[in-house]
Amino acid sequence: MQGTIRKLKSTLTSPVEYQLPIGDELVSLNDYIGKPLTLTFTGNIFCCNCGKKTKKSYSQGHCFVCMRKLASCDMCIMKPETCHFDKGTCREPQWGEENCMIPHYVYLANTSGLKVGITRHTQIPTRWIDQGATQALPIFKVQTRLQSGLVEVALAEFIADKTNWRNMLKGQSEAIDLKAAARELIPQIDAKLSELAELFGATAIEKLDEGVVELDYPVSEYPSKISSFNFDKAPEVSGILKGIKGQYLIFDTGVINIRKFTSYEISLA
Repeated sequence: MQGTIRKLKSTLTSPVEYQLPIGDELVSLNDYIGKPLTLTFTGNIFCCNCGKKTKKSYSQGHCFVCMRKLASCDMCIMKPETCHFDKGTCREPQWGEENCMIPHYVYLANTSGLKVGITRHTQIPTRWIDQGATQALPIFKVQTRLQSGLVEVALAEFIADKTNWRNMLKGQSEAIDLKAAARELIPQIDAKLSELAELFGATAIEKLDEGVVELDYPVSEYPSKISSFNFDKAPEVSGILKGIKGQYLIFDTGVINIRKFTSYEISLA
Protein backbone atom coordinates (compact mmCIF):
# COMPACT_ATOMS: atom_id res chain seq x y z
CA MET A 1 0.00 0.00 0.00
CA GLN A 2 1.34 3.42 -0.94
CA GLY A 3 0.16 7.04 -0.70
CA THR A 4 0.56 10.33 1.11
CA ILE A 5 -0.10 10.18 4.84
CA ARG A 6 -2.01 12.54 7.10
CA LYS A 7 -2.27 12.82 10.87
CA LEU A 8 -3.62 9.80 12.67
CA LYS A 9 -7.39 9.60 12.99
CA SER A 10 -8.67 8.55 16.39
CA THR A 11 -11.81 7.43 18.16
CA LEU A 12 -12.30 7.71 21.92
CA THR A 13 -12.71 4.09 22.93
CA SER A 14 -10.83 2.12 25.59
CA PRO A 15 -8.17 1.95 24.40
CA VAL A 16 -8.21 4.72 21.76
CA GLU A 17 -8.75 3.36 18.24
CA TYR A 18 -6.26 4.67 15.67
CA GLN A 19 -6.30 4.75 11.88
CA LEU A 20 -3.54 5.88 9.52
CA PRO A 21 -4.81 7.74 6.43
CA ILE A 22 -2.57 6.65 3.55
CA GLY A 23 -3.70 7.74 0.09
CA ASP A 24 -7.43 7.02 -0.06
CA GLU A 25 -7.22 4.20 2.49
CA LEU A 26 -7.59 4.10 6.27
CA VAL A 27 -5.35 1.51 7.94
CA SER A 28 -6.47 0.23 11.36
CA LEU A 29 -3.23 0.50 13.32
CA ASN A 30 -4.45 -1.16 16.51
CA ASP A 31 -4.44 -4.43 14.57
CA TYR A 32 -0.68 -4.09 14.12
CA ILE A 33 0.20 -3.87 17.82
CA GLY A 34 2.75 -6.61 18.56
CA LYS A 35 3.44 -7.19 14.86
CA PRO A 36 6.22 -6.09 12.48
CA LEU A 37 5.49 -2.91 10.52
CA THR A 38 7.58 -1.04 7.95
CA LEU A 39 6.98 2.48 6.65
CA THR A 40 9.16 3.62 3.75
CA PHE A 41 9.36 7.19 2.48
CA THR A 42 9.42 7.30 -1.34
CA GLY A 43 11.08 10.72 -1.43
CA ASN A 44 7.92 12.46 -2.68
CA ILE A 45 5.99 15.14 -0.79
CA PHE A 46 2.70 16.53 -2.10
CA CYS A 47 1.11 19.65 -0.59
CA CYS A 48 -1.96 18.73 1.46
CA ASN A 49 -3.78 21.82 0.16
CA CYS A 50 -2.99 22.21 -3.55
CA GLY A 51 -1.53 18.75 -4.24
CA LYS A 52 1.61 20.07 -5.92
CA LYS A 53 4.91 18.28 -5.39
CA THR A 54 7.18 20.13 -2.98
CA LYS A 55 10.78 19.55 -1.95
CA LYS A 56 10.04 20.55 1.63
CA SER A 57 6.97 20.43 3.86
CA TYR A 58 5.91 23.59 5.68
CA SER A 59 3.36 23.92 8.51
CA GLN A 60 2.69 20.18 8.60
CA GLY A 61 2.21 19.26 4.98
CA HIS A 62 1.99 22.47 2.93
CA CYS A 63 4.10 23.82 0.10
CA PHE A 64 5.73 27.22 0.62
CA VAL A 65 3.12 29.13 -1.38
CA CYS A 66 0.16 27.65 0.54
CA MET A 67 1.93 28.12 3.85
CA ARG A 68 2.25 31.84 3.10
CA LYS A 69 -1.34 32.39 1.99
CA LEU A 70 -3.54 30.15 4.19
CA ALA A 71 -5.02 31.45 7.43
CA SER A 72 -4.62 27.98 8.93
CA CYS A 73 -0.84 28.40 8.60
CA ASP A 74 -0.63 31.88 10.13
CA MET A 75 1.35 32.40 13.35
CA CYS A 76 -1.85 33.20 15.26
CA ILE A 77 -2.81 29.52 14.98
CA MET A 78 0.18 28.71 17.16
CA LYS A 79 -0.37 31.79 19.33
CA PRO A 80 -4.14 32.38 19.45
CA GLU A 81 -3.71 35.39 21.75
CA THR A 82 -2.31 37.19 18.68
CA CYS A 83 -5.46 36.65 16.56
CA HIS A 84 -5.90 39.71 14.33
CA PHE A 85 -9.31 38.96 12.82
CA ASP A 86 -10.85 42.03 14.43
CA LYS A 87 -8.19 44.20 12.78
CA GLY A 88 -9.38 43.11 9.34
CA THR A 89 -6.05 41.51 8.47
CA CYS A 90 -7.02 37.81 8.52
CA ARG A 91 -5.60 36.03 5.46
CA GLU A 92 -8.95 34.33 4.82
CA PRO A 93 -11.83 36.09 6.61
CA GLN A 94 -14.37 33.37 5.79
CA TRP A 95 -12.05 30.70 7.18
CA GLY A 96 -11.58 32.85 10.27
CA GLU A 97 -15.33 33.16 10.72
CA GLU A 98 -15.77 29.39 10.47
CA ASN A 99 -12.80 28.35 12.62
CA CYS A 100 -11.84 31.16 14.97
CA MET A 101 -15.03 33.12 15.61
CA ILE A 102 -16.70 30.07 17.13
CA PRO A 103 -16.83 28.54 20.64
CA HIS A 104 -13.53 27.34 22.05
CA TYR A 105 -12.70 25.55 25.28
CA VAL A 106 -9.88 26.13 27.71
CA TYR A 107 -8.93 22.87 29.42
CA LEU A 108 -6.56 21.28 31.87
CA ALA A 109 -4.90 18.04 30.83
CA ASN A 110 -2.46 15.47 32.15
CA THR A 111 0.04 14.72 29.38
CA SER A 112 3.60 14.73 30.70
CA GLY A 113 2.15 16.44 33.77
CA LEU A 114 -0.41 19.19 34.32
CA LYS A 115 -0.89 21.59 31.40
CA VAL A 116 -3.38 24.10 30.04
CA GLY A 117 -4.62 24.06 26.47
CA ILE A 118 -7.33 25.29 24.14
CA THR A 119 -9.39 23.70 21.39
CA ARG A 120 -12.38 24.34 19.19
CA HIS A 121 -15.56 22.69 20.43
CA THR A 122 -15.46 20.49 17.31
CA GLN A 123 -12.04 19.07 18.28
CA ILE A 124 -13.06 17.50 21.59
CA PRO A 125 -11.75 14.87 22.36
CA THR A 126 -9.45 14.71 19.30
CA ARG A 127 -7.17 17.44 20.61
CA TRP A 128 -6.63 15.61 23.90
CA ILE A 129 -5.85 12.35 22.12
CA ASP A 130 -3.39 14.09 19.75
CA GLN A 131 -1.48 15.38 22.78
CA GLY A 132 -1.40 11.99 24.48
CA ALA A 133 -3.42 13.21 27.47
CA THR A 134 -4.48 10.56 29.95
CA GLN A 135 -6.92 12.95 31.66
CA ALA A 136 -8.66 16.13 30.49
CA LEU A 137 -11.06 18.64 32.00
CA PRO A 138 -12.72 21.59 30.20
CA ILE A 139 -12.80 24.55 32.60
CA PHE A 140 -13.94 27.50 30.44
CA LYS A 141 -16.07 27.94 27.33
CA VAL A 142 -15.42 31.14 25.38
CA GLN A 143 -16.84 32.73 22.24
CA THR A 144 -13.70 33.06 20.09
CA ARG A 145 -10.20 31.71 19.60
CA LEU A 146 -8.68 35.03 20.69
CA GLN A 147 -10.48 34.86 24.03
CA SER A 148 -9.34 31.29 24.60
CA GLY A 149 -5.75 32.33 23.91
CA LEU A 150 -5.89 35.19 26.39
CA VAL A 151 -7.24 32.91 29.14
CA GLU A 152 -4.61 30.29 28.31
CA VAL A 153 -1.81 32.85 28.57
CA ALA A 154 -3.10 33.91 31.98
CA LEU A 155 -3.10 30.31 33.25
CA ALA A 156 0.29 29.59 31.64
CA GLU A 157 1.87 31.91 34.19
CA PHE A 158 1.21 29.17 36.75
CA ILE A 159 1.33 25.86 34.82
CA ALA A 160 2.83 24.50 31.59
CA ASP A 161 1.17 25.11 28.25
CA LYS A 162 3.26 22.55 26.36
CA THR A 163 3.76 18.78 26.57
CA ASN A 164 7.15 17.21 27.13
CA TRP A 165 6.71 14.61 24.41
CA ARG A 166 9.62 12.46 25.58
CA ASN A 167 8.15 12.10 29.06
CA MET A 168 4.68 11.54 27.58
CA LEU A 169 6.01 8.55 25.62
CA LYS A 170 7.79 6.94 28.57
CA GLY A 171 4.60 5.75 30.24
CA GLN A 172 1.32 6.61 31.89
CA SER A 173 1.47 9.90 33.80
CA GLU A 174 0.65 9.71 37.49
CA ALA A 175 -3.01 10.60 37.99
CA ILE A 176 -3.80 14.24 38.84
CA ASP A 177 -6.87 15.60 40.59
CA LEU A 178 -7.78 18.02 37.80
CA LYS A 179 -10.83 19.30 39.65
CA ALA A 180 -8.66 20.30 42.60
CA ALA A 181 -6.12 21.85 40.26
CA ALA A 182 -8.86 23.95 38.67
CA ARG A 183 -10.13 25.11 42.06
CA GLU A 184 -6.62 26.24 42.94
CA LEU A 185 -5.77 27.89 39.60
CA ILE A 186 -8.91 29.78 38.65
CA PRO A 187 -8.87 32.20 41.61
CA GLN A 188 -5.31 33.15 40.64
CA ILE A 189 -6.55 34.64 37.35
CA ASP A 190 -9.69 36.34 38.69
CA ALA A 191 -8.31 39.80 37.89
CA LYS A 192 -7.59 38.80 34.29
CA LEU A 193 -11.04 37.22 33.90
CA SER A 194 -12.66 40.44 35.15
CA GLU A 195 -10.59 42.43 32.67
CA LEU A 196 -11.65 40.17 29.80
CA ALA A 197 -15.31 40.38 30.88
CA GLU A 198 -15.11 44.16 30.63
CA LEU A 199 -13.47 43.91 27.21
CA PHE A 200 -15.66 41.24 25.60
CA GLY A 201 -18.83 41.23 27.71
CA ALA A 202 -19.98 39.41 30.84
CA THR A 203 -21.10 36.30 28.92
CA ALA A 204 -17.97 35.91 26.77
CA ILE A 205 -16.24 33.55 29.21
CA GLU A 206 -18.27 30.82 30.88
CA LYS A 207 -16.87 28.83 33.79
CA LEU A 208 -17.70 25.14 33.44
CA ASP A 209 -18.40 22.31 35.86
CA GLU A 210 -17.62 19.27 33.70
CA GLY A 211 -16.44 15.78 34.52
CA VAL A 212 -12.89 14.58 33.98
CA VAL A 213 -12.38 12.56 30.79
CA GLU A 214 -10.07 9.56 31.16
CA LEU A 215 -8.10 8.33 28.15
CA ASP A 216 -6.32 5.01 27.62
CA TYR A 217 -3.92 4.19 24.78
CA PRO A 218 -3.12 0.98 22.89
CA VAL A 219 0.42 0.46 24.21
CA SER A 220 1.79 -2.94 25.11
CA GLU A 221 5.19 -1.63 26.18
CA TYR A 222 6.59 1.88 26.70
CA PRO A 223 10.21 2.63 25.74
CA SER A 224 12.73 3.27 28.52
CA LYS A 225 14.84 5.38 26.15
CA ILE A 226 13.40 7.57 23.40
CA SER A 227 14.99 7.32 19.95
CA SER A 228 13.19 9.31 17.27
CA PHE A 229 12.85 8.38 13.59
CA ASN A 230 13.00 11.06 10.88
CA PHE A 231 12.07 10.32 7.26
CA ASP A 232 14.23 13.24 6.10
CA LYS A 233 17.31 11.50 7.49
CA ALA A 234 16.45 7.82 6.97
CA PRO A 235 13.64 6.75 4.61
CA GLU A 236 12.71 3.49 6.37
CA VAL A 237 11.04 3.03 9.73
CA SER A 238 10.76 -0.60 10.72
CA GLY A 239 10.22 -2.71 13.82
CA ILE A 240 7.63 -4.31 16.06
CA LEU A 241 4.82 -1.85 16.75
CA LYS A 242 4.56 -1.66 20.54
CA GLY A 243 1.92 1.02 20.79
CA ILE A 244 0.37 4.31 19.73
CA LYS A 245 0.02 7.43 21.85
CA GLY A 246 -0.73 10.97 20.78
CA GLN A 247 0.43 11.16 17.17
CA TYR A 248 3.34 8.80 17.81
CA LEU A 249 3.90 5.24 16.68
CA ILE A 250 6.02 3.42 19.26
CA PHE A 251 8.27 0.69 17.84
CA ASP A 252 10.74 -1.54 19.62
CA THR A 253 13.35 0.35 17.58
CA GLY A 254 12.22 3.93 18.17
CA VAL A 255 9.28 6.34 17.80
CA ILE A 256 7.93 8.52 14.99
CA ASN A 257 5.58 11.50 15.01
CA ILE A 258 3.21 10.83 12.12
CA ARG A 259 1.72 14.33 12.12
CA LYS A 260 5.17 15.83 11.54
CA PHE A 261 5.35 14.00 8.20
CA THR A 262 1.92 14.90 6.83
CA SER A 263 1.93 14.86 3.00
CA TYR A 264 4.92 12.51 2.74
CA GLU A 265 4.36 9.65 0.33
CA ILE A 266 4.84 6.40 2.21
CA SER A 267 4.64 2.73 1.40
CA LEU A 268 3.38 0.45 4.16
CA ALA A 269 4.28 -3.21 4.59
